[in-house]
Formats: sequence, structure tokens, C-alpha cells
Amino acid sequence: MTWRETLRTGVESLRSHRLRSGLTVLGILIGIAAVILTVGLGQGASDTISSRINALGTNLLVVTPGSSTGTGGVRGGTGSASTLTMADAAALSSPVVAPDIAGVAPTIGRSLTLTTPSANWTTTVTGTTPQWLSVRARTIGTGRFLTAEDLAQDAAVTVLGSETAAELFRGDAVGQTVTVNGAQLTVVGVLASSGSSSGTTQDDLALLPITTAQQRALGGSSRNSVQTIYLQATSSQGLSAAYQEAQNELMVLHRATTTTGPDFSISSQESLLSTATSVTQTLTVLLAGIAAISLLVGGIGVMNIMLVSVTERVREIGLRKALGATPRIIRRQFMVEASMLGLIGGLAGVGLGLGLAALLSRTLGQPIVASPTATAAAIVIAVLVGIVSGVYPATRAARLAPIDALRSE
Repeated sequence: MTWRETLRTGVESLRSHRLRSGLTVLGILIGIAAVILTVGLGQGASDTISSRINALGTNLLVVTPGSSTGTGGVRGGTGSASTLTMADAAALSSPVVAPDIAGVAPTIGRSLTLTTPSANWTTTVTGTTPQWLSVRARTIGTGRFLTAEDLAQDAAVTVLGSETAAELFRGDAVGQTVTVNGAQLTVVGVLASSGSSSGTTQDDLALLPITTAQQRALGGSSRNSVQTIYLQATSSQGLSAAYQEAQNELMVLHRATTTTGPDFSISSQESLLSTATSVTQTLTVLLAGIAAISLLVGGIGVMNIMLVSVTERVREIGLRKALGATPRIIRRQFMVEASMLGLIGGLAGVGLGLGLAALLSRTLGQPIVASPTATAAAIVIAVLVGIVSGVYPATRAARLAPIDALRSE
């Protein structure tokens, strides 16, 4: 018997038992659809987390001060001290000292109320430099951003986040005036929307030149200290080098030793990304394990159906053997049928999985990424499930003695 005849016979056998074949395919279909959805959910969650972390800035390093110790020996948390200065930011801006650092943006900030003649809104008022825009990977929606001239002249200007502008003004905010802590500032620009990250909006803020913030809006006992220094590496490959350069320079500037330790800390989005990716991968493996159980149940269903098929077709098997069919041909016949069940179930499962992924993505607002690799792998797995599940029934059919098969009722 040729392969063509084997395939034709297999198709006829499955068509003659449509209900049985359909129920068998259903088990594999559900398992494959579950695999497509779980892998897609995991990949979608991973991509979402990556984009939100990247929204904090491209190739970003964040330098924060150490902890302070108050009266009575009470220690504050990380960032409570005032150990970073504008001199630190200037040193890190040097291409000689830190060639792998492309941009430096020191910031100071506090939650203050912005007022207009008709509205008021409390937001984070941040003093920074013109490089903040590129370091934090943000763009201007309308107007312009802060300039070096604004910084040099302590200009009374501000750039608002899109949400802040919408809360304070009904129309175009550019050119309008807001009052912050008694200082009147002119709105020169509005940032393009960046969405939210970890439940915190990135569009509710007010930016002004750091010199203006120090002299007019925020004040404070020290006009030279900064709360955070954002560093942008020249590339993702140079992130580690930029980290080392910043670490070494600040250790020297702050006269830190191995005994006292540094009075600052440097973190990167790379560490956040790796931790978040690890969590999503664990969840994906867990969900995929549940889907694998569905596939196992589907495989058992294929085996059961094929065993029933062997029992029902004993006389057919005996007749074929009496006419010269070898055990190899009989085995191949049942293996082909089992493989076809797996293939049909796999294709149907992929179709169902992709359809549900598109539907749930729109309904839940959670991206579900249909991976071509996972889709192809799901079809291969479905066929393998059919083959493995058909091995024992095919072997049993091949071992039937012709005389016993022919005389069975």
C-alpha cells in the first residue's frame, strides 16, 4: 500500500466516524488554543512592562542620594540625605570623565499647588535642565522646552505635562500664566502624553529651569543640592560602562572609601526590566503548564479513540493481513490516522487561539502577542501528540493474528 492510499484510507476512516473524530479533535483543539493564549498573554505582559520601563528614559541610570541620620540616631530612608550637588552633575557631563554618558539631567522637586485665575491643581513641580527632555525620552506636544538661556537667566517659565495643562486651562496652555509658591511663571510648552507607569501617570508635572526652582519656586536651605541625577548612556551596550564611570567619579568626588561606603546609589532600568521579565516568564511557564495538562488530556483522548478503533476494525485488520498487508503497513495506517487527528486539532486550535487572542485583547485592553514561533510550535506539538498517542494502538493492531481477527465476531 502506497502512502497516497494510506492517506486516502485514513481520511475515509475519519469521515465515517465524524462524531468520534470531532470529539477527539476537541481535546487537542482546547489544549492548543490554551497554549496560544497563555504564551500570548505572557509575551504581551512582558512587552507592556518593557515599554513602561523604557518610558522612564532610554538607557537610563538614576543617581539618588544616600540616607540621612536625624536627632536621636533615627535614620531616614534612601534618598533622604542631600549629598548630590550640581557639581556632581557637571562632573558627570564631562566627556573626558564619562565618555559613555550622553546626557545628564539633575532634578529637584516638590509637590506644590499651581494656580490660575480660574483653577488650581496640585502636582509635582520639578526643576531641571534642558537635557531632561532627551534623557527621559519625552517629546514636546505644543510650544517649546526649556533652553540654556532660560537656565542662565533664571527665566520665569514652565513646561507642563498634558494632564496638568488640561486641569488648569480649557484651551491652549502655551502663553498662559500660572503661579507657583508666589512666583508667576509663563507656560512655554506642553509635553506630549506619555501615559502611566506602574499606576503613576507620567503626564502630571510641571517643569521649570532648575535655577528658577532654586531661586524662586522651591528655595530651601541649600541652593546647590539636587535630589536626583538622571544619566543617559550613549547606547544600551554602553549602559554598564556608563554605570562604572558614574560610580567611580562620584566615589572620588564624595571621598567614599570601602569602610564608609558611598553616600549615593545608582540604579538602572535594566535591573527593573530583568526582574519584571523574570516574573512574567514564571507566570507564563505556570500558565503553559496548565495548558500542557489540557494537551495531555487531549492525547489520552486520541489514544482511547484509536484503541476503540482497533477493537471495531478487527475484521478489517485481519482481512488486510490475509491479503498481504504487513504489520508495518497496518501500523502506518493507524499512525497516519492519529497524526491527522492531531494536525486537524492543532490547526483548529491555532485558529481558535488567534481569534480569542484578538477578541480578549480588545475586550480586556491587555495586549496578547501571537508569536509565530509559538504558533508553529503548537501545530508541531499537536501532531506529535497524535503520533505518540497512536503508537500503542497502532502496535496492538499490527500484532493481531490474521486468523484470530477474521474469525472474531
